[in-house]
Amino acid sequence: MQFSIKKLLLTIAMASFLAASMSVTHAAPPKTYTENEFLDTFSGKTKKVVTDKLGAPFKKEMSVKPSGANTVMLKAGADESKSKPVKVEMWYYKNIVKYDPKRTYKETEITFVNDKAMNIAFFNNR
Repeated sequence: MQFSIKKLLLTIAMASFLAASMSVTHAAPPKTYTENEFLDTFSGKTKKVVTDKLGAPFKKEMSVKPSGANTVMLKAGADESKSKPVKVEMWYYKNIVKYDPKRTYKETEITFVNDKAMNIAFFNNR
């Protein structure tokens, strides 16, 4: 009796593992875009639109104002007290933009300025 229970439990465990591994291997691959499709789809869009279509990025970075920037800006005639605050954030995605039918860029960077996609760059050298 004990031998058959062990055999039954082992069979159930193996079947569960097999079912779980099959569901993972059949997951839909992420959508890829051509360069122009990507630019047309995401240029000027909000973070919410980008997240809804692409999901969460694999990495996020916040821009930091360099030391001494205020002095340089004052010399150039800019008055920071009269300007609105600017929040710059970069989001990074992997392998979502094609540059030919078989290959994708390793990284795509979307730069948001005050919640709008203002710059998009494609990289293979990172």
